[in-house]
Amino acid sequence: MKKTVLITGASRGIGRAAAILFAKYGYNVSVNYNNSHNDAQELMKFMVKNGHSCAAFKADVSKKEQAKDLVLQTVNHFGSLDIIVNNAGIAQTKLFTDITENDWDNMFDVNVKGIYFVLHSALPYLISQKSGKVINVSSMWGISGASCEVHYSASKAAVIGLTKSLAKELAPSNITVNCICPGVIKTDMLKEYSADEIKALEDKTPLNRLGTPEDVAKSIYFLASNDADFITGQVLSVDGGFIL
Repeated sequence: MKKTVLITGASRGIGRAAAILFAKYGYNVSVNYNNSHNDAQELMKFMVKNGHSCAAFKADVSKKEQAKDLVLQTVNHFGSLDIIVNNAGIAQTKLFTDITENDWDNMFDVNVKGIYFVLHSALPYLISQKSGKVINVSSMWGISGASCEVHYSASKAAVIGLTKSLAKELAPSNITVNCICPGVIKTDMLKEYSADEIKALEDKTPLNRLGTPEDVAKSIYFLASNDADFITGQVLSVDGGFIL
């Protein structure tokens, strides 16, 4: 029986690359999106054209009922649920003194509470079958902190704490929980950066290049594979050495 992976925020960037990689290796792929309807439909066309088993579901994971419905739709459609990739997230650059209460709440609602809502609905399926993998996507700024991104860094640090705690709690159920911390990756999050700023980020990266969504997707896939069965509670930096 095929395994099923649910990937939040899967219509673009890292999530899209992960969805394609899991599909390539024969998984059922539940593609979650919220605002990027056209991107999700284009991804579905690509998946179907290549004979992959997939379905796209719209849901704002920061909303409890929508996250619950996303999990139920995934299970009802594929008949199973084995791997959860919590990739959906938002970012914002602001001086701390300019961050509003709404900015702060929105950041934590999507980046932290969204993971809570998805896992709260999904984990009973994994626990009942005594197996499963959870991969949470944080950020290198969750480890080191970023100036002018205090609320983002704080939310991503919370994801790391959630990962480590949940790994201990779910280990007796043979469920692993790990975290990926991407560095500077070529995604839409860089669209507001100038060419000079991009070059500066490349120069700050010891490997002298920016990461690709595929770089991160391969790490996610590894942690979801049988090769990582004895790895849990770990934080894997995929940043080209940026925060060494």
